[in-house]
Amino acid sequence: MIFPIVKFGDPVLETPAADITTFDEELKKLADDMFESMYAARGVGLAAPQIGISKRIAVVDVTFKENPDAKLVLINPVIIKKEGRQRSSEGCLSIPEFREDVTRAKIVTIRAQDLTGKTFEHTGEELLARAFLHETDHLNGKLYISHISGIKRDLIKRKIKKLVKAGEW
Repeated sequence: MIFPIVKFGDPVLETPAADITTFDEELKKLADDMFESMYAARGVGLAAPQIGISKRIAVVDVTFKENPDAKLVLINPVIIKKEGRQRSSEGCLSIPEFREDVTRAKIVTIRAQDLTGKTFEHTGEELLARAFLHETDHLNGKLYISHISGIKRDLIKRKIKKLVKAGEW
C-alpha cells in the first residue's frame, strides 16, 4: 500500500516518535508499505512520521532498487559514531521542491533493530551516512532545515506559507 507523504506543517513531523516494542507481521507489512511509498515518491529514505505514523522505524535504499541487498530497515535507530564532514545538497520528501546545502558527518555508524528485534550495527559513508542522519532526525522530530541558517529556514517557511494560502501545499 502506498501512503501519502505528510508535508511540513503537520505536527507529526516535529514530534519524537515512539519506540517500537512489538516485532510482528504488522511491523513487516509497515516496512514493506514504507519501501513502496518511498519508491513511489522517488526517495532513498523514509521515516514512519513522514507517512503520519509516529513510530521509530525508517527504511533506506540509497541505490533506489538497483541493489536489493542495500535495502535497510532501521527500527529504534541510534547514531553511535560520526566521523568527518561532508557538505551536499539535501532535500526531503516532506518538504518537496526545496533543497539546501547541509553539512553532515561523512561516516556514520548506527545501531538499530531489524524486523525480528535483533540489534545490529551498520556503518555508512557519503549518501548512506547522510540518510542515516536524516532519517534518525525525522524519528527525533527534527527536519533537515534545522541544520541550515535561520535566514534560509525562514525563507523556506515563508514560501511554504504562501503555497498553503494558495492551496498548493
